[in-house]
Amino acid sequence: MIDHIALDVADIARSRAFYAAALAPLGFRIVAEERDGDATVVMFGVEAPEFVIADKDRPGEANHVAFRAETRAQVDAFHAAAVAAGGRDHGGPGIRENYGPTYYAAFVFDPDGFNIEAVCHAPS
Repeated sequence: MIDHIALDVADIARSRAFYAAALAPLGFRIVAEERDGDATVVMFGVEAPEFVIADKDRPGEANHVAFRAETRAQVDAFHAAAVAAGGRDHGGPGIRENYGPTYYAAFVFDPDGFNIEAVCHAPS
């Protein structure tokens, strides 16, 4: 159901060390780390990123939950339903090549302002 969760942190080095130690007993390790402008993004998982920390925004501002969709049609339907239910568009359905060639996602802000995503990794 959950594809990944992302949190913004105040001190990326401190949080990187904390989560590397705390998640190791669960089988998680750092699977990727990259720069995004002035920000650092650290991705933890067993094989693929499942938990992400970054110092892009103030803590709490860009936290989000990404729900896994099996098809692109489900991503489209999620976006339409969320907007119809009072969500605010934060990026309509489409490929996000910066995350991968088959990363098809849509983003909405829920009524409280949380960034909610649906993502499909299938090729088409």
